[in-house]
Amino acid sequence: MTIAIVDYGAGNLISVKKAIDHLGQPCAITSDADDIAKAARIILPGVGHFASTAALAKLGLRDAITEAVARGVLFLGICVGMQWMFEGSEESPETRGLGRFRGTCQRFRAEVKSPHVGWNDLELAASSRIFRGVEPGSFVYFTHSFRVEHAEESVAWSEYGGRFSAAVELENLFGVQFHPEKSGEIGLKILSNFCSL
Repeated sequence: MTIAIVDYGAGNLISVKKAIDHLGQPCAITSDADDIAKAARIILPGVGHFASTAALAKLGLRDAITEAVARGVLFLGICVGMQWMFEGSEESPETRGLGRFRGTCQRFRAEVKSPHVGWNDLELAASSRIFRGVEPGSFVYFTHSFRVEHAEESVAWSEYGGRFSAAVELENLFGVQFHPEKSGEIGLKILSNFCSL
């Protein structure tokens, strides 16, 4: 298996698989730790509550992902999947994140409508590998109530009630707060970049 799309009971699984299929890349939706251990790339989609990521530990997938990442397997977290890469979230303080990035996810300020749903443009770091060939100011689709306001490893930012981290990148780890699988040609370009790394 080349790309494992992790099924932990929450996530936009079918849309992600359709996008990867469209790119002609072999992939499978799985909740099997052995599949994750054998994958060359791992995608962790996410929709909904941060507490849903607790299922990763219950299913034995947290350890499988941790071991794969330590071996250098490429990992992409989408939306809640990106948030899980941090230490945790105010949305579910008792649920532990992966902790590969420092910080916690926080709710948008009370003065802005939440959840944030819709298209926003991106400010991009020139050094990013996952955004190679993507123009600054490109629009992508968001739907979330929590975000990381600032991460040292940010490679993209967006504005909604203030600037926040729209993507992070460190070695073999990549995270996007938006949904590339719902972001048209720009989203496909980002997924294509991940698949070709």
